Amino acid sequence: MAGMGVAEAEPELVQGRPFDREVIVLCVRWYLSFQVSSRDLVQRMSER
Repeated sequence: MAGMGVAEAEPELVQGRPFDREVIVLCVRWYLSFQVSSRDLVQRMSER
C-alpha cells in the first residue's frame, strides 16, 4: 500500500469485508464529518 493514493487503495481496503463498499464509505464519511463515535455509527446502521 505504500505509495498508493486513497482511490487506488480503496478496493484493497474493503476487500473481504462483510459489508458493501457503499456502507463502509458512508460510515467513514459520517465518522469524519460529524465526529460521531463508533458506537453511534453501529446504532445508526442497525436502525437502517
